[in-house]
Amino acid sequence: MSYADIFSQFEALTIMVVGDVMIDSYWWADVRRISPEAPVPVCEVKEKENRLGGAANVALNIAAMGAKPLLCSVVGNDKTGLTLRELFVQRGLSAEGLVASEQRPTSIKTRIIGNNTQMLRIDEEDSSVLSEKEQEMFVERVKTLFDNNRIDALVFQDYDKGVLSREVIERITALAHSKSVPVCVDPKKRNFAYYKDADLFKPNFKELKEGLKSDEIKAEEQSLMEAAKLLYDKMNVQKVFVTLSERGVFLADFGSKDRKSVLLPACVRKIADVSGAGDTVISLASLCMALHLQAEQVAHISNIAGGLVCEYVGVVPIDKTRLLTELEKA
Repeated sequence: MSYADIFSQFEALTIMVVGDVMIDSYWWADVRRISPEAPVPVCEVKEKENRLGGAANVALNIAAMGAKPLLCSVVGNDKTGLTLRELFVQRGLSAEGLVASEQRPTSIKTRIIGNNTQMLRIDEEDSSVLSEKEQEMFVERVKTLFDNNRIDALVFQDYDKGVLSREVIERITALAHSKSVPVCVDPKKRNFAYYKDADLFKPNFKELKEGLKSDEIKAEEQSLMEAAKLLYDKMNVQKVFVTLSERGVFLADFGSKDRKSVLLPACVRKIADVSGAGDTVISLASLCMALHLQAEQVAHISNIAGGLVCEYVGVVPIDKTRLLTELEKA
């Protein structure tokens, strides 16, 4: 099957994205002098821009590939939450999976970009776990969306901001598997061990070492395979997909008879910003999983996509046309 055929099949898919949603705010500035008040640069702000971030960036990547994303998260009943919902409308995303909380603010990360270089990031958020009542409301919202839609794959996009907890993860995973929906995970440290039975588990190299509490793991195929086998034994994850930054990606498939693995190098690119690359990788991986593609195809398509978005400043979704061109050249 050609890449064009695969991309065409993506357009019939519906992917549920569950996790922490936020606003990525950018203040674009010129820097010409140092402040007389302290040894810090003075940023003359020229433009402000709000973008959807976190799990919402995964949804945007899925939409950019022509598929339908259904995003489920918890946001504050506040001004930032209203801004986020307006961004949903602007980007053509459904907000039916958003649950409003009176107890927590909507997460916003403000990046100050001076002379095209990120100089400072300001985070406004509450990373505490949802209350029992909020967890119940959230899981019920997910159930409703499952009942009302045909879901082809589910993505847990964990930014460790409190939406995902052990109970929420276990209940939604069980729900997805009861409907034969593959579960793909982009984990963070706090919940790392709770994603048991995932069909695809995608930590980055740092998260892999932290999750297994080992500094001995090397970015080499044999060492990565040993680490992946530990994850399989402990958590019964079927595919372990590790992003290795400039070293590429590694994928071990324990669901195949021969338990094969593949280590793909990164494509040489002019790197402007790595923000959001992991979002793009899990987005493409989930689409590939929904089509039950071979492990090598999952790794290759996701690897090329993750590299492409690193050429742009800030968090941006994938360009479908350019991705197809790059895949056909590779």
